[in-house]
Amino acid sequence: MSENLKAEIARELGVYETVKSQGWGSVSSRDCGNIVRKAIEMAERNMGRG
Repeated sequence: MSENLKAEIARELGVYETVKSQGWGSVSSRDCGNIVRKAIEMAERNMGRG
């Protein structure tokens, strides 16, 4: 997943400020899972599965 896509999703989920100030290592496992879930949903929609 590209850094731009991760940042876009982090903004949507409200965790981008944490990423910006403390890095990806400070994002909770739950939020990381939500980012991955959102990326999968977006990919499925783009492939016509959603």
